[in-house]
Amino acid sequence: MTQPIRIALAGAGAFGEKHLDGLKNIPGVEITSIISRTGEQAAAVAARYGAKHSSTELEDALARDDVDAVILCTPTQMHAAQAIACMDAGKHVQVEIPLADSWADSEAVLAKSRETGLTCMVGHTRRFNPSHQYVHNRIKAGEFNVQQMDVQTYFFRRRNINAKGEPRSWTDHLLWHHAAHTVDLFAYQAGKIVQANAIEGPIHPELGIAMDMSIQLKSESGAICTLSLSFNNDGPLGTFFRYIGDSATYIARYDDLVNGKEEPIDVSKVDVSMNGIELQDREFIAAIREGREPNSSVASVLDCYRVLGELEQQLEAAR
Repeated sequence: MTQPIRIALAGAGAFGEKHLDGLKNIPGVEITSIISRTGEQAAAVAARYGAKHSSTELEDALARDDVDAVILCTPTQMHAAQAIACMDAGKHVQVEIPLADSWADSEAVLAKSRETGLTCMVGHTRRFNPSHQYVHNRIKAGEFNVQQMDVQTYFFRRRNINAKGEPRSWTDHLLWHHAAHTVDLFAYQAGKIVQANAIEGPIHPELGIAMDMSIQLKSESGAICTLSLSFNNDGPLGTFFRYIGDSATYIARYDDLVNGKEEPIDVSKVDVSMNGIELQDREFIAAIREGREPNSSVASVLDCYRVLGELEQQLEAAR
């Protein structure tokens, strides 16, 4: 009988719970440890998901023999150092997006994954959403080529709160977090990015980040992408993708897909689930079991962080 993959989850906030809900649907997975900012939260989430251990310190989970792999849903600024610590402890690791908030740290995580040979995956969920998988499958079959992507990433986040409306202990970032989804997806669908430009709006006086940003990308195939991001949008929230191609137009809204005439496209049979985060976690578990490189491995997404680093340099030079 195949032994279960025993998982520790660090960062039991809004997104961490989405991973825990997905993991419950995957056979051969055991959630053994929950790490969170407060002991009370860690213990409560551990009780809810049947984990035998909880703590406020990642090191406690890394020292355990009953932890094979770690999923990091911690603040962005911790991702690179924690991913390296997990691999140093002999644990496979999935880092929620973004991998890091600098190009140098991104390279350091890749180097550690190559040194250890452990599975190191980054949570680029858009690769797994059935809507984007449908488009990708058409591209691979030679039935569709992207000419242009127009993407809007809009939130109303003028205070430092998370997806559940609770106060955050860290500050989110349009470039290193939210733009990373689209930069990687555009390259995944249209080829390596060869040109990138960015401008940003005013810096928030308290949060210290730009609340509005515009990014232009061009791939080696000649396709272009225009990405608009805002934390100031008081309206429909989320990310909306328009694929304009040589044979069709598609509009993706999370796991829903329509054509350019807003006619629904059934993507329910694209994969075994309609939940992109569950599918992402299924890939992580399968890669560990099969000893192979996962889709959205640190190596396969690294070029996204090169582009983000170049865009950051542009923005800093313009300030």
